[in-house]
Amino acid sequence: PELLGAYAKAMILYYPTAILYFFIAFTFYAFIAAKGEGVRRFWRNIIPTSLTALATGSSMAAIPANLEAADKTGVPRDISEVVIPIGATIHMEGSCLAAILKIAFLFGVFQMNFCGLETIATAIGIALLVGVVVSGIPGGGTIGELLIISIYGFPLESFPIITMIGTLVDAPATMLNAVGDNVAGMMVSRMLGGKDWIKTA
Repeated sequence: PELLGAYAKAMILYYPTAILYFFIAFTFYAFIAAKGEGVRRFWRNIIPTSLTALATGSSMAAIPANLEAADKTGVPRDISEVVIPIGATIHMEGSCLAAILKIAFLFGVFQMNFCGLETIATAIGIALLVGVVVSGIPGGGTIGELLIISIYGFPLESFPIITMIGTLVDAPATMLNAVGDNVAGMMVSRMLGGKDWIKTA
Protein backbone atom coordinates (compact mmCIF):
# COMPACT_ATOMS: atom_id res chain seq x y z
CA PRO A 1 0.00 0.00 0.00
CA GLU A 2 2.84 2.43 0.74
CA LEU A 3 4.34 1.76 -2.72
CA LEU A 4 1.00 2.36 -4.42
CA GLY A 5 0.75 5.73 -2.72
CA ALA A 6 4.30 6.56 -3.74
CA TYR A 7 3.55 5.57 -7.36
CA ALA A 8 0.50 7.81 -7.36
CA LYS A 9 2.58 10.75 -6.11
CA ALA A 10 5.23 10.07 -8.75
CA MET A 11 2.64 10.05 -11.54
CA ILE A 12 1.00 13.20 -10.18
CA LEU A 13 4.42 14.80 -10.52
CA TYR A 14 5.50 13.35 -13.88
CA TYR A 15 2.38 13.57 -16.06
CA PRO A 16 1.67 17.27 -15.50
CA THR A 17 5.39 18.01 -15.92
CA ALA A 18 5.45 16.12 -19.24
CA ILE A 19 2.27 17.85 -20.45
CA LEU A 20 3.55 21.30 -19.49
CA TYR A 21 6.89 20.60 -21.14
CA PHE A 22 5.10 19.38 -24.28
CA PHE A 23 3.04 22.54 -24.69
CA ILE A 24 5.24 25.25 -23.17
CA ALA A 25 8.81 24.21 -24.00
CA PHE A 26 8.12 23.05 -27.55
CA THR A 27 6.08 26.17 -28.31
CA PHE A 28 8.97 28.25 -27.00
CA TYR A 29 11.51 26.35 -29.13
CA ALA A 30 9.33 26.69 -32.24
CA PHE A 31 8.99 30.41 -31.54
CA ILE A 32 12.75 30.81 -31.27
CA ALA A 33 13.16 28.90 -34.53
CA ALA A 34 10.63 30.86 -36.61
CA LYS A 35 8.50 33.21 -34.50
CA GLY A 36 4.71 32.94 -34.78
CA GLU A 37 4.73 31.22 -38.17
CA GLY A 38 6.99 28.50 -36.77
CA VAL A 39 4.64 27.91 -33.85
CA ARG A 40 1.61 27.68 -36.14
CA ARG A 41 3.28 25.24 -38.56
CA PHE A 42 4.75 23.17 -35.74
CA TRP A 43 1.43 22.57 -33.98
CA ARG A 44 -0.44 22.07 -37.24
CA ASN A 45 1.81 19.13 -38.19
CA ILE A 46 3.18 17.52 -35.02
CA ILE A 47 0.12 15.58 -33.78
CA PRO A 48 0.67 12.46 -36.01
CA THR A 49 4.24 12.21 -34.71
CA SER A 50 3.03 12.56 -31.13
CA LEU A 51 0.39 9.84 -31.53
CA THR A 52 2.85 7.49 -33.29
CA ALA A 53 5.35 7.86 -30.46
CA LEU A 54 2.65 7.30 -27.83
CA ALA A 55 1.34 4.19 -29.59
CA THR A 56 4.66 2.53 -30.39
CA GLY A 57 6.81 3.56 -27.44
CA SER A 58 9.74 3.99 -29.83
CA SER A 59 11.43 7.12 -31.15
CA MET A 60 12.72 5.07 -34.09
CA ALA A 61 9.20 4.01 -35.09
CA ALA A 62 8.16 7.67 -35.10
CA ILE A 63 10.89 8.70 -37.57
CA PRO A 64 8.74 8.43 -40.75
CA ALA A 65 5.93 10.50 -39.22
CA ASN A 66 8.52 12.92 -37.85
CA LEU A 67 10.13 13.39 -41.28
CA GLU A 68 6.74 13.99 -42.87
CA ALA A 69 5.87 16.57 -40.20
CA ALA A 70 9.22 18.30 -40.74
CA ASP A 71 8.56 18.46 -44.50
CA LYS A 72 5.16 20.07 -43.92
CA THR A 73 6.65 22.50 -41.42
CA GLY A 74 9.26 23.55 -43.98
CA VAL A 75 12.43 22.07 -42.51
CA PRO A 76 14.80 21.35 -45.43
CA ARG A 77 15.18 17.65 -46.18
CA ASP A 78 18.98 17.74 -45.87
CA ILE A 79 18.54 18.95 -42.27
CA SER A 80 15.59 16.79 -41.18
CA GLU A 81 17.16 13.60 -42.58
CA VAL A 82 20.21 14.16 -40.37
CA VAL A 83 18.74 15.74 -37.24
CA ILE A 84 15.70 13.49 -36.73
CA PRO A 85 17.42 10.07 -37.04
CA ILE A 86 20.35 11.23 -34.88
CA GLY A 87 17.89 12.76 -32.42
CA ALA A 88 16.08 9.43 -32.17
CA THR A 89 19.27 7.97 -30.70
CA ILE A 90 20.70 10.76 -28.54
CA HIS A 91 18.07 13.47 -27.97
CA MET A 92 15.93 12.25 -25.07
CA GLU A 93 14.31 14.88 -22.91
CA GLY A 94 11.40 12.65 -21.89
CA SER A 95 13.67 9.76 -20.96
CA CYS A 96 15.97 12.06 -18.99
CA LEU A 97 13.03 13.48 -17.03
CA ALA A 98 11.85 9.92 -16.35
CA ALA A 99 15.31 8.81 -15.24
CA ILE A 100 15.53 11.66 -12.72
CA LEU A 101 12.10 10.61 -11.40
CA LYS A 102 13.23 6.97 -11.07
CA ILE A 103 16.41 7.93 -9.22
CA ALA A 104 14.57 10.28 -6.86
CA PHE A 105 11.90 7.63 -6.29
CA LEU A 106 14.44 4.98 -5.27
CA PHE A 107 16.22 7.47 -3.02
CA GLY A 108 12.89 8.07 -1.31
CA VAL A 109 12.02 4.36 -1.02
CA PHE A 110 15.38 3.58 0.59
CA GLN A 111 15.26 6.76 2.70
CA MET A 112 18.42 8.24 1.20
CA ASN A 113 19.08 11.97 1.04
CA PHE A 114 18.45 13.31 -2.50
CA CYS A 115 19.90 16.79 -2.16
CA GLY A 116 23.20 18.54 -2.60
CA LEU A 117 24.97 19.70 -5.74
CA GLU A 118 27.06 16.54 -6.18
CA THR A 119 24.06 14.20 -5.79
CA ILE A 120 21.92 16.14 -8.24
CA ALA A 121 24.76 16.57 -10.77
CA THR A 122 25.42 12.82 -10.64
CA ALA A 123 21.73 12.09 -11.16
CA ILE A 124 21.62 14.40 -14.19
CA GLY A 125 24.72 12.73 -15.65
CA ILE A 126 23.20 9.29 -15.15
CA ALA A 127 19.90 10.48 -16.65
CA LEU A 128 21.71 11.66 -19.78
CA LEU A 129 23.56 8.35 -20.01
CA VAL A 130 20.34 6.39 -19.53
CA GLY A 131 18.67 8.50 -22.23
CA VAL A 132 21.26 7.34 -24.77
CA VAL A 133 21.09 3.70 -23.61
CA VAL A 134 17.30 3.37 -23.94
CA SER A 135 16.87 5.27 -27.19
CA GLY A 136 15.09 3.58 -30.06
CA ILE A 137 14.30 0.41 -28.11
CA PRO A 138 10.63 -0.27 -27.36
CA GLY A 139 10.51 -0.74 -23.61
CA GLY A 140 14.23 0.03 -23.48
CA GLY A 141 13.75 1.77 -20.17
CA THR A 142 14.36 -1.62 -18.50
CA ILE A 143 18.00 -1.47 -19.60
CA GLY A 144 18.29 2.04 -18.23
CA GLU A 145 16.74 0.91 -14.96
CA LEU A 146 19.32 -1.83 -14.59
CA LEU A 147 22.00 0.77 -15.23
CA ILE A 148 20.62 3.04 -12.50
CA ILE A 149 20.50 0.15 -10.01
CA SER A 150 24.06 -0.92 -10.89
CA ILE A 151 25.59 2.56 -10.69
CA TYR A 152 24.00 3.42 -7.35
CA GLY A 153 24.33 -0.09 -5.90
CA PHE A 154 20.65 -0.45 -5.01
CA PRO A 155 19.60 -4.00 -4.01
CA LEU A 156 18.05 -6.24 -6.66
CA GLU A 157 14.70 -5.92 -4.88
CA SER A 158 14.53 -2.37 -6.25
CA PHE A 159 14.32 -3.61 -9.85
CA PRO A 160 10.57 -4.42 -9.93
CA ILE A 161 9.90 -1.17 -8.05
CA ILE A 162 11.71 0.99 -10.60
CA THR A 163 10.41 -1.06 -13.55
CA MET A 164 6.84 -0.13 -12.64
CA ILE A 165 7.79 3.56 -12.76
CA GLY A 166 9.34 2.98 -16.20
CA THR A 167 6.18 1.29 -17.47
CA LEU A 168 3.97 4.12 -16.25
CA VAL A 169 6.06 6.93 -17.81
CA ASP A 170 7.30 5.24 -21.00
CA ALA A 171 4.64 6.49 -23.44
CA PRO A 172 4.73 10.21 -22.56
CA ALA A 173 8.53 10.11 -22.31
CA THR A 174 8.79 8.67 -25.82
CA MET A 175 6.41 11.33 -27.13
CA LEU A 176 8.60 14.09 -25.67
CA ASN A 177 11.68 12.45 -27.19
CA ALA A 178 10.21 12.25 -30.69
CA VAL A 179 8.62 15.70 -30.75
CA GLY A 180 11.85 17.17 -29.42
CA ASP A 181 13.66 15.78 -32.47
CA ASN A 182 11.24 17.62 -34.74
CA VAL A 183 11.63 20.99 -33.07
CA ALA A 184 15.40 20.46 -32.96
CA GLY A 185 15.27 20.28 -36.76
CA MET A 186 13.54 23.66 -36.77
CA MET A 187 16.22 25.11 -34.51
CA VAL A 188 19.00 23.82 -36.76
CA SER A 189 17.19 25.31 -39.78
CA ARG A 190 17.16 28.66 -37.96
CA MET A 191 20.88 28.46 -37.24
CA LEU A 192 21.85 27.47 -40.79
CA GLY A 193 19.21 29.31 -42.79
CA GLY A 194 18.92 32.55 -40.89
CA LYS A 195 15.90 34.12 -39.21
CA ASP A 196 13.79 34.04 -42.41
CA TRP A 197 14.40 30.39 -43.30
CA ILE A 198 10.75 29.44 -42.94
CA LYS A 199 9.66 32.07 -45.51
CA THR A 200 11.63 30.32 -48.21
CA ALA A 201 10.41 26.85 -47.21
